[in-house]
Amino acid sequence: MKHVPSNIEVASETQVRVPTRRALAKQQTRAKVLSAARRLFSEQGYEGATIRDIAAEAGMSTGAVFANFTDKSDLFREIMIADLEALVEAMREAASRGRGIDDTLVKLFSAGYAFYKSRLPLARAAFGISWLPDQGQELRNLPPVETLQGLFYEQLALAVERGELSQEAELKLRSQMLFDSYQANYQEAIFGGWSLEALQAKSKDQIRVILAGARRD
Repeated sequence: MKHVPSNIEVASETQVRVPTRRALAKQQTRAKVLSAARRLFSEQGYEGATIRDIAAEAGMSTGAVFANFTDKSDLFREIMIADLEALVEAMREAASRGRGIDDTLVKLFSAGYAFYKSRLPLARAAFGISWLPDQGQELRNLPPVETLQGLFYEQLALAVERGELSQEAELKLRSQMLFDSYQANYQEAIFGGWSLEALQAKSKDQIRVILAGARRD
């Protein structure tokens, strides 16, 4: 018997459209601009890299850059979102290999520092503007940052389920304290030249103090 497509099947098929040549060209332009911007932000910092420089590095006009991005902060935001999403995945994978809450949290901290150790110039640029009133606030409110904070809460909640931590462990407060400590250590990680081993040792002490009183007897 011949199959007669339903209205739902026909509608779903018509919604799948192959990108036009123009759309593909726009995607390629965006990718080239982002790649050039990443290089220059790494080499010259956020303030040092100009739209004119980024356009020249990408081999195109400033008009082509502005046709795809509002301004320099828009470019930097796109780069940070991509990096933060990759960071979340790296930390989530590291947490999956943890044995117990302490080991899991140390792995979370360490995965974050190792991720940025391979991106030190760009990380310095990001943290250099993180305290500016406008750009800094925008970076701190990026969606992946909230996901990153949630990783710490998730691990504490799992520890409660396993019976490692008390039901009265004040997870929200402790997860925020862990995230704040994780961020504070970037001063040593990015600008202080600390080794991963030294950062791990400091992280262990911070975790031990933050979880004090939350453990099951």
